[in-house]
Amino acid sequence: MADVTLRKVIKRYDDVEAVRGIDLDIADHEFVVLVGPSGCGKSTTLRMIAGLEDITDGDIMIGGDVVNDVPPKDRDIAMVFQNYALYPHMTVAENMSFGLRLKRYPKAEIKTRIDEAARMLDIVELVDRKPKQLSGGQRQRVAMGRAIVRNPKVFLFDEPLSNLDAKLRVQMRIEIKKVHQKVRTTTVYVTHDQVEAMTLADRVVVMNHGRIEQIGTPNELYHKPATRFVASFIGSPAMNFIPCRLEDVGGKLNIRITDRIAFPLPPARAARYQGVSRTDKLLLGVRPEHITEAKPHSEPGIEPFDAVLDVTEPMGMETLIYFTLEGAQICGRVNPNAGARDGSPLRLAVDLNNMHLLNEVTGVVL
Repeated sequence: MADVTLRKVIKRYDDVEAVRGIDLDIADHEFVVLVGPSGCGKSTTLRMIAGLEDITDGDIMIGGDVVNDVPPKDRDIAMVFQNYALYPHMTVAENMSFGLRLKRYPKAEIKTRIDEAARMLDIVELVDRKPKQLSGGQRQRVAMGRAIVRNPKVFLFDEPLSNLDAKLRVQMRIEIKKVHQKVRTTTVYVTHDQVEAMTLADRVVVMNHGRIEQIGTPNELYHKPATRFVASFIGSPAMNFIPCRLEDVGGKLNIRITDRIAFPLPPARAARYQGVSRTDKLLLGVRPEHITEAKPHSEPGIEPFDAVLDVTEPMGMETLIYFTLEGAQICGRVNPNAGARDGSPLRLAVDLNNMHLLNEVTGVVL
């Protein structure tokens, strides 16, 4: 097993800087997910770790050794692609063993490794079939098995579930997590799907425009985002952002949304924001689950207000509601029995104990 380290890694294509001097430490046995929108540099970063892309500047280390000039076949990594890349004329067993046969491993050891990987991935009955006889999910398992039998230092996954339907993606996420629990190989996984990132990762690396915006556990990124980009990218539906300003009223700190809507801040939050300029352009960040129907007896920090709903989306166990405040479309989550109707008023409440305050100009969470 091995750790992976990136130091000031840069990748340029002519005048375009795809990766802009990133630093990243991935511990031995850790499962790290690189996530971000298309063009953010996540796949390029993975391909540089694999040796499939030359780096323009910086250093990449695997197990403490600099591998900048080491060819991919000598880095002791195994990669699973979005395209399964199985040989159509070979059986499952032959596909899985191909790399081992090239390195002239003993037949007995090859069989042992294939049998173990097949059991782990629940494809024992498929080892004599050809890829055309397999479903998409089964082919993905074979591609994972081909990586597992090599027993590499590092697994690299490049959007491996993108070709699967929604239900199968959920099943395969569970399979990948089970495999990592058993094998415990250092894993770097690239996806644009934040749900995949949150459910699979020990730590998530959020990338944007070739830079790392924030690194943290799924819970840290969800509850303590550092920037507006991270706050909006992690979580579905996304965090709401409402233009606002701070004001002092009778020695207490309020957050002013509109001429008729202002909320007193909970003491803990008020203390946190005392140093914020009252003239700064600010955004109130609130996740949809913290905007709900008002209760008869609310807890401290939960403030009621009235809104007229634009659209409602019944989801079964909850109803998503959409309304407008200060030109911003806001999403909340209410009980299905709360009486939410398209075009109707509803008494709502916002939980300011879980609010975030952002600088509108810099996008930094204060």
